[in-house]
Amino acid sequence: MPSEIIARIDGSRVCSALHVASGTTVVTDAPHEDGGSGTSFSPTELLAAALGTCVLSVLRHVADRHGVSLGQAEVRVTADVEDSPRRIDRVSTRVVIPAAEVPDLSVRKRLERAASRCPVHRSLNPKIDAPIDFVYAECR
Repeated sequence: MPSEIIARIDGSRVCSALHVASGTTVVTDAPHEDGGSGTSFSPTELLAAALGTCVLSVLRHVADRHGVSLGQAEVRVTADVEDSPRRIDRVSTRVVIPAAEVPDLSVRKRLERAASRCPVHRSLNPKIDAPIDFVYAECR
């Protein structure tokens, strides 16, 4: 079933996006370099957030299937924008999972393969360099 989002602009460079099904609203603002105040996610940052949360959701599904915990896993995404033409040219994703949570190397491989299959990653233009790197950190 398709999702419906209603986006509106407030007369400045601030926009809101309403998720119709839940009533949740997300606000975006243009970054300083584009004349905005930078007080909220820019649309580019929202794309990065969508990618990071999509990857985590897929990893959670795979981990559940294999009976492992992801502990306090986190995903860090950076989006690099080129100036001419203005577009995202690289989205780097770094997944950090506590090593003790996923000691089995075969499960780690399954997680790593699944990450690039998240719907947001699969929807990125192939011209965008979009690596996903995994780090299995030792707990302190």
